[in-house]
Amino acid sequence: MEAQLQSEVTFYQDINVTVTQSRYVTNSKTYAMRNISSVHIFEIIKSKTLPAIMIVIGTLMLLSSEARIMGFIILSIGILIKNEFTVRISTNSGEVNSIVSKDRLYVQKIVNALNDAIVFRG
Repeated sequence: MEAQLQSEVTFYQDINVTVTQSRYVTNSKTYAMRNISSVHIFEIIKSKTLPAIMIVIGTLMLLSSEARIMGFIILSIGILIKNEFTVRISTNSGEVNSIVSKDRLYVQKIVNALNDAIVFRG
């Protein structure tokens, strides 16, 4: 087993993800690279209604001396709600979202590594 691990080329590795020439390992799943046909970034678009309502309510609460702290909290949460990005892989059993993050650059690094591994595999 160790001889096999030593001969594998690693394209990306962090605490949550490992991409090698033969495997894509996440926190909860392992995918065989031979079963992955394509990979891309997918943006999960969050509704803008709830954040807008929270921003309005939070702003109004800031005007009240009794509810100022709660208004600040609600306003902050409304501002911090962002879209998420996921690594979407296509396998012979369909499309799967494997890693979800608000950090597009992080997801892009994983997608690039997966694409490199697919090309390396041939």
